[in-house]
Formats: sequence, C-alpha cells, structure tokens
Amino acid sequence: MKGLNVFIFGCILTLLITSCAAKKNKYVETNKVHTQHVEEIVEDIQKPLPPPQPSPEVFVADIKGKRDDLDWVGTVNFDMRRPSYVIIHHTAQESLDQTIRTFTLESTQVSAHYVIGRDGKTVQMLNDYLRSWHAGLSRWGKITDMNSQSIGIELDNNGKEPFSNLQINSLLRLLDTLKSHYRIPTENFIGHSDIAPTRKQDPSVYFPWKLLAEKGFGIWYDDFLSVPPVDFNPSLALQIIGFDTRNMPAAITAFKRHYVQSDVSPVFTETDLKILYNIYLKQN
Repeated sequence: MKGLNVFIFGCILTLLITSCAAKKNKYVETNKVHTQHVEEIVEDIQKPLPPPQPSPEVFVADIKGKRDDLDWVGTVNFDMRRPSYVIIHHTAQESLDQTIRTFTLESTQVSAHYVIGRDGKTVQMLNDYLRSWHAGLSRWGKITDMNSQSIGIELDNNGKEPFSNLQINSLLRLLDTLKSHYRIPTENFIGHSDIAPTRKQDPSVYFPWKLLAEKGFGIWYDDFLSVPPVDFNPSLALQIIGFDTRNMPAAITAFKRHYVQSDVSPVFTETDLKILYNIYLKQN
C-alpha cells in the first residue's frame, strides 16, 4: 500500500499548503472548492469496491466454498499511474490573472495543471496525478481520452504574439522536471492543435517547437531532407505519427502549424512532404 500512502500523504500536504496559501491570496474560496474535490478523491481511493454479485449468466469462482463470501482484498503490488504525455497550449487570453480566474470558475469546466506567465512565473493548479480538463474532444493515435494520460500546460499568450524568452525558459525547466520524473518519451510532447486539429490552433505558429526538440521535448526534422518514395502515403504517415486524419485538410494544417509554421494552408507542398516523410521515419 506504499503508493497509496504516498499519494494520500501528498494530498494532505497539498491541502495544508493550499490552506495556508489561501489566507494570503484572493483565491480563498476557490481554493476551498479545490480542497474539497481533493478530499473527495482521496476518500474514493480509500473506499473498497463492493463485491461483485453473481448472476445465472456469469460464473463466479467459489472462494473457500462460499459463492457469497466475496470480498475486496488490496494487492501490495501497485503504484500511481503516471502521465505519459504533455500537451502545450496558449491561453488565448490577455493575462495570467485572467486565465487563473477562468480556471477557478466552475462554470467554465476547463483547467490545466500549470499556467506560465509572460514574465516566466509558473503557477501549478493541480497535482500531476490528477486529471485536468484541458484537452477536451481530442485524439492522438488510438487515444481518445487525452485528459486521462497527459499533463496540460498553458502559456499566457493571446495567440497573436511571440512567446517571451522568460516564459520559454520557465517552460523548459518545467518540461525537464516532468520528463525525468515521469519518464515521458521524447515524442510525447505535443500541442493542443495536434490532438484537436478541427477545433484548436494552439500553441500558435510563434511557438518554438524546434527549440524544444533540440532540448529533448518533441521531435523535429533533419536539415537534409530526402524525397519521399513514389508510393509514400501522406495520410497514412500522418496517422502513424498520431494525427487524426478523418478531416484531412485539418490534419495537414495542424501538422504544418507544428512543423512548417510559415505556411499553414491545408495543402502539402513538395517541401512539406519531405518534412512529413522525415518525421514519419523518426516515428518508426
């Protein structure tokens, strides 16, 4: 039960820290709501599931000869589920405070684990092990519930401006911590528009994906690009990378927003296809 005890201790510690911090800031009431939700989750984790009820259609193995003597027994071999993706967003708002307010209103039904301001200030809004509501309706490969497998990071940016050096430096420090702590694969650092190409455009074309890839967060294409073979299938390549190609123009635009950036039209040029082929090879 070590993993569970560590989690509960962490939650209790979080509650204490949150409670103390609440006395010093303007989010006293929303921090109380956050605390209540965490307590409910801890209570659910500690609560054993009810025993399954046998029915004529389902065979339930006898336990000590008694079919009705079923019980919950906790295994000693387990640990916490780890996030395996990081999804990067821009807030499409005008300030860090505006975004934090958005994430502390229950009516918005959106959240993220971290928000990073233009000045590099990083605000954590949720424990990494908990499920934030940042990805929405999305898909990456065969995964259709990205919220359950990812950490969401929001960058304070309206989508029409470059990201500041202070902000990106803070992001890189955070990504380094997350990657090493949760052993997140290099290729699993992606953007919101990658996983929701028909709905989202964040992070914008100003986001420095190449720099992130150079630091080990995501992949980028090589300087020398080979011409794809004549039987190269762009749609299949996009699918293998992870993109949802049910709307092919949207998938192309999302790919180009990430890897081309100077042109996000929904049509592949010869250079675009070379880039796609290079990324495809790196995924295989």
